Amino acid sequence: MKLIRFGAPLKERPGLLLEDGTRVLASACCDDYTESFFESGGLERLREWADANAANAPRVDASERLGPPISRPSKIICVGLNFSDHAAETNATPPAEPILFFKATSAYCGPNDNLIIPRHSTKTDWEVELAVVIGKTARYVEESDALDYVAGYALHNDYSERAFQIERCGQWVKGKSCDSFAPLGPFLATPDEFEDVNNLRMWLKVNGETMQDGNTSNLIFKVPFLVSYISQFMTLLPGDVISTGTPAGVGMGMDPQRFLKAGDVVELGIEGLGDSRQEAVACA
Repeated sequence: MKLIRFGAPLKERPGLLLEDGTRVLASACCDDYTESFFESGGLERLREWADANAANAPRVDASERLGPPISRPSKIICVGLNFSDHAAETNATPPAEPILFFKATSAYCGPNDNLIIPRHSTKTDWEVELAVVIGKTARYVEESDALDYVAGYALHNDYSERAFQIERCGQWVKGKSCDSFAPLGPFLATPDEFEDVNNLRMWLKVNGETMQDGNTSNLIFKVPFLVSYISQFMTLLPGDVISTGTPAGVGMGMDPQRFLKAGDVVELGIEGLGDSRQEAVACA
């Protein structure tokens, strides 16, 4: 299944993206894709409802704004330097254990919403990433059982303000949490949509020029390990997002470095997870 949410920000309604590209309303099955939806077996109920009703459900016009495909998660956990080529381009040693950091949930937004360049920003950067959405409460999970806790996968752009992140002291969170820095979607795809989530092409363009062209096969730490590892340090709640890292091609790694400015257009995608587009605008 491919779960979508649509409508005005903070007023999104739940829907499904069908195989033929049709969008349908799923409000007859659930109010929203929230923590309680996933924890209470919502995916199973949604699948049963879709099998019986999706063909005749109300259609959603293609002009409707897509919101992020799940309601705001309790936390967005990101994994740094999880591609060896990205570590190399930033002159970093590939980590012995996953590097974890958070993005504020206030950065969370729809896949095609504008990227807001923060005030005083000089180094806003892009990062195409595979996001994992947790489907049930996970604590101290064994790696062999980890995929049982995954609700699905989504496309994520882990925007970063590198000056805030690196030059302003402390942890990375300051450069990762600006408004609009976590566009997710266009949809959440359940695991049955993939033969192998560890072999998906991922790409990103700026103003039509390809910057990143990688594959999830090159993740240093794979999805099951990440879910298990993170659950040793914190309880993962249904709807939580784990963003697994980015391949080479970020602006910080270029010579000379290249960063985003108002008017730039960023397009990105992952095989099986659709694509998204953000236009950069100056902060009001």
